[in-house]
Amino acid sequence: MTRTRRTARQAGALMEAKTAEYLNWALSTDTIERRRSNGVKDRGDLSGIRYQGHRVVVECKNTSKMNVSKHLAEAETERGNDDALIGVVIQKRPGIGITTREGQSRQLVMMTLGTFALILNDGLPLGPDQPKKETE
Repeated sequence: MTRTRRTARQAGALMEAKTAEYLNWALSTDTIERRRSNGVKDRGDLSGIRYQGHRVVVECKNTSKMNVSKHLAEAETERGNDDALIGVVIQKRPGIGITTREGQSRQLVMMTLGTFALILNDGLPLGPDQPKKETE
């Protein structure tokens, strides 16, 4: 069956809803929800996600082909639009359903190496000339 614009939008909306549902469950919160699109000033698909007090932009993709460069560029643009620290792409894996928590948990999260480094550095500025995180 060929995907139409309508069915593509429905698949995307389901991915967003199920991702929000899973993250709310996994993080024991009820603050994460789907966000309305803002056109060229879009700020991601989900709201209510924070890391170390900073906003996190999530771009959900339910596409048959992974266009990593394009999707990461979109997340980065939306991160800037939202003045967020981190932007990530959550990509549905082909053949892995999204209607159960187990299936939801097996979807992919894509980010740049810089974003990964920020997470590992607890959201603090990167590089040797920056303040170091406190060690325990």
